[in-house]
Amino acid sequence: MEAIKESELILNPDGSVYHLNLLPHQIADTIITVGDPNRVNRVAKHFDNLEYSVDKREFHTKTGTYKGKRFTVISTGIGTDNIDIVLNELDALANINLETRTPKSEHKQLTFVRIGTSGSIQKSIPVDSFVVSQKGLGFDGLIFYYESDKAINPSFTKAIQKHLKIHPGKPKPYIIDGDEQVVKLLAEGQGIKLGITGSNVGFYGPQGRVLRAKLQDPSFIDQLVEFKCDNEIITNLEMETSAIFGLSKILGHRAAAINAIIANRATGNFSEQPKESVDKLILYTLNQLVKLD
Repeated sequence: MEAIKESELILNPDGSVYHLNLLPHQIADTIITVGDPNRVNRVAKHFDNLEYSVDKREFHTKTGTYKGKRFTVISTGIGTDNIDIVLNELDALANINLETRTPKSEHKQLTFVRIGTSGSIQKSIPVDSFVVSQKGLGFDGLIFYYESDKAINPSFTKAIQKHLKIHPGKPKPYIIDGDEQVVKLLAEGQGIKLGITGSNVGFYGPQGRVLRAKLQDPSFIDQLVEFKCDNEIITNLEMETSAIFGLSKILGHRAAAINAIIANRATGNFSEQPKESVDKLILYTLNQLVKLD
């Protein structure tokens, strides 16, 4: 098998992957992703022991065990462009022999779970509640740089593309399913909501926020609120889930996401205790994931 060129799979002098600065033995098969580098310590403080701690740029990584299960927690920074880096390099650690630069003969499946914060667009989903993403709705266009037809949910993608009346210069939206088993496990807790999570390419205009710059499509959020397909609705907006779900499907991994709702866009409310909500979410998620096969 032909080796992957040095310009395509870039390694550091110690053999670690370029951006994450990690070596294969430093990651677990179950990987928690968080956006904020400071949140890595808030997850890892629950570990019974810490094996590795590696920092480079916005990518902070800690690997250890919790209740006997090995976890890695890594910060991705904000946005689907960073997810493209993180998912590809973590997959390379698991499924490419970095010494020979060739794919391994046996595929290793990783499990990715995003623990995030998010804003609800539905009045019925209050601040400080938890939402598990059954599906990721992408407005970023990332997935179309890959052979992705088999990853996309065709009926939901067709439905959202037909429903939205937006400027043709925007990337085509797409919808991808989370892993059914992991989603079901995360949704077991009392009061947890299920829904479609939208991932936008920015925090202000792309999520319908107006400061000084006017919006091209002022009704965009209202259109999202009104969307329904097979009794599923768009519940919340953030900036990473669709890319995690999409690249995981393409690369043969499992993925899920769970978010603490710290803002309700429909009512204008913001959580009075966002830190406490996120800490509760972290502990809940860890305790659910230790049950995972």
